[in-house]
Amino acid sequence: MTTELPTPSTDRPAPGQLTFRAPRRGKAPTHLADHDLAGRKDWARELGIPAFRADQVSRHYFERLVTDAEQMTDLPKAGRGELVDGLLPPLLTPVRTLSADDGATLKQVHRLHDGAMVESVLMRYPGRVTMCISSQAGCGMNCPFCATGQAGLTRNLSTAEIVEQVVAAARALRHGDLRGGAEESDEGGGDVQEALRVSNVVFMGMGEALANYKASLGAVHRLVEAAPEGLGMSARGITMSTVGLVPGIDRLAGEGIPMTLALSLHAPDDELRDELVPINTRWKVDEALDAARRYFEATGRRVSIEYALIRDINDQAWRADLLGDKLNARGRGWVHVNPIPLNPTPGSRWTASRRGVEQQFVERLLAHGIPTTVRDTRGSDIDGACGQLAASV
Repeated sequence: MTTELPTPSTDRPAPGQLTFRAPRRGKAPTHLADHDLAGRKDWARELGIPAFRADQVSRHYFERLVTDAEQMTDLPKAGRGELVDGLLPPLLTPVRTLSADDGATLKQVHRLHDGAMVESVLMRYPGRVTMCISSQAGCGMNCPFCATGQAGLTRNLSTAEIVEQVVAAARALRHGDLRGGAEESDEGGGDVQEALRVSNVVFMGMGEALANYKASLGAVHRLVEAAPEGLGMSARGITMSTVGLVPGIDRLAGEGIPMTLALSLHAPDDELRDELVPINTRWKVDEALDAARRYFEATGRRVSIEYALIRDINDQAWRADLLGDKLNARGRGWVHVNPIPLNPTPGSRWTASRRGVEQQFVERLLAHGIPTTVRDTRGSDIDGACGQLAASV
């Protein structure tokens, strides 16, 4: 008898509806990456496994990116498969991988244990590899220009489900699936595995990471902790994006992790932002900017302001001036603005700003002394760019 996996609801949220509490679904299997190293050892004991085996398996998973029990020859052959299955249950099933930008961008679509779908995007740039990961299946913030938000929230991801996206991408890099990976080698004295690692991770995929705070922060710890506890990434290579959950921003500022905060603002005035970013009905523009400034003061990390430029909606020069005034009122040198040409989504009535209007918007911000860089749009032809992730198959 076969058991069909449940499929996510196709009901779309009502306009402006916010969803903070994730729908109840079956919990993801507990995985080694859900725990820190001490927690793994305690968990292993609960499973009847010697604690030092958790350390061994951690080295295979976080250093070698291996989950195949047959490759873990330092484990006893008898019962090896059962031991590994207990500590590393499968979390993501690859559904498909799409390539864009001459192979320099890969979008990976994964099915979770309960049939929910998530997407992540891997991008190679000169000198670095950046990955955009998901923290939720769907999103409850309901921004009307975002395909993920319009689909609604299916459920939160576990810490390990978030981490496994990065591990899966790192495997793809080592296999040469991303353009440029095969050519990088140790001929210049570097280590092949070091050259083919994910260097930057942005929580800008599906979901509002601060609405899934505990799992998202756990994933950050797994990303930055040294092997075998984690992947050993630099915290400065991690960016946490939010639409403006002020309590979450303040909580994150107190964690002592020097990652970058990205605030998805999209409008400097409350009247428009109430429509574009419904969380603004809870915490207004000034409250979100004040929290972002507090984050800078606590961490010393310059904050990014994300601003999707939408034709004739939020791209007026006076809005650029208003944004510049609001940012400068909170000091100088603490913020950077990333205007983003709006990426098309199915059924959307909005489109990207005209090139000349975009240029004028940038120039007005620069005139206010605000560092401003138009975001490079990657993967739009495979629905892999900002605001396009909907996990469709």
